[in-house]
Amino acid sequence: MGQASQIFRFSVVGATVAGLYVLGYTALLAAGLPQAPANALAFAAAVAVQYVLQTWWTFRRPLGLPDQMARFACTIAAGFAVSALITGMIGPMLGWADWLSAAAVTVILPVQNFIIFRLWVYAAES
Repeated sequence: MGQASQIFRFSVVGATVAGLYVLGYTALLAAGLPQAPANALAFAAAVAVQYVLQTWWTFRRPLGLPDQMARFACTIAAGFAVSALITGMIGPMLGWADWLSAAAVTVILPVQNFIIFRLWVYAAES
C-alpha cells in the first residue's frame, strides 16, 4: 500500500472524526447535557469511530487485537497530553493567543498520530 494513499485515507478519517465530534458535542449541548459530559461522550464516540476507521480502512489491520487497541489508546492519551502542554503551557509561555495554540495543536497532532500509528500502533508484524 502506498504511503500517499495511506496519508489520504488517514486525512479523510481525521476530518470525518473531527466533524462527528463537533456535531455530537453541539447536539448533546443542544439536548441539554452539561458541557463536561457532552464533551466526554462526544470525544469517546469520536475516538471509537477513529479506531475503527483508522484500523480497518487506513492501516488495513484486524479490529479486535487487544495489544493494538492498547497502543491506540496510548497514542490518543499522548495526543491529549501534547494538546494540553501546547495550549496550557507552551502557548501561554510564548504569549500566543488561544487560537494560535489551538491551530498549532491541529497541525502537530495529526503528524504525531500518523507517525506513531504507522511505526508503532499498526506496525506490520515481523
